[in-house]
Amino acid sequence: MRKILIGLTAFAMIALIAVSCNKESVTTSLEVTDQVLSQIKSMGFSTDGVQAMDGGYLVEGDIFLTREQLGQRDNGPRLIIANEEQYRTTNLVTGLPRTITVSIDSRLAKRAGYSQALQEMVNRYNALNLQLNFQVVSAGATVSFVNGSGSFLASAGFPTSTGNPHNRVTVNSTALGQGTSSSFINYLATVMAHELGHCIGFRHTDYMNRAYSCGGSATNEGASTVGAVLIPGTPSGPDAGSWMLACIGSGQNRPFNTNDRTALDYLY
Repeated sequence: MRKILIGLTAFAMIALIAVSCNKESVTTSLEVTDQVLSQIKSMGFSTDGVQAMDGGYLVEGDIFLTREQLGQRDNGPRLIIANEEQYRTTNLVTGLPRTITVSIDSRLAKRAGYSQALQEMVNRYNALNLQLNFQVVSAGATVSFVNGSGSFLASAGFPTSTGNPHNRVTVNSTALGQGTSSSFINYLATVMAHELGHCIGFRHTDYMNRAYSCGGSATNEGASTVGAVLIPGTPSGPDAGSWMLACIGSGQNRPFNTNDRTALDYLY
């Protein structure tokens, strides 16, 4: 698999052309300063292609860090074992069993296939009978899927220290496109499910070596201050079908595989 520039799309967390954004094109309020880059680096995240967004910064293609998180330290476990396994963050969603509501904003809902993909995403999670139940609502959701733009496909953050999921997934509908075919809806549902996975505490399956799914040189995302904890029972070798791999082919469908289900069941 390769990180696509033309036929293959870097997943909802890989910048489409991250290097094309330069500091001169960003307004002062959204500038990526040297101090910000230093703080991001100190947290263990890559500083390549960092993008300023409303309220924070996009790192490693699809991970959103709030300004409040910059420079924070975490004393939780950081386990580094093998190369491609299932990993979680230190913070997880608490208060189980729990219903997490999701909504989609009007700009996304107007685009063909987006509401259907959101429901397909919910169906995939609920079919696992976890202690997290997901429900689509029209407003006041726990996690809102909102429209955005930039050099990314979609982005999300990690759970809060108080046990709540990250409350927003930003979706670049212009980059993703739209459609009513089952293949497009399944592809978009996979992207949405991946970002929701970040919201409830999952890191990339191949965070130790993003080249596995993205191609190019080996890149370790780093344990960072959010933690990288191995989930027991997941494989110690590459998992080509995981929904949490860093990159995905354009139009590819990745429903939860056996290892994904093991990881989700273990946590929730």
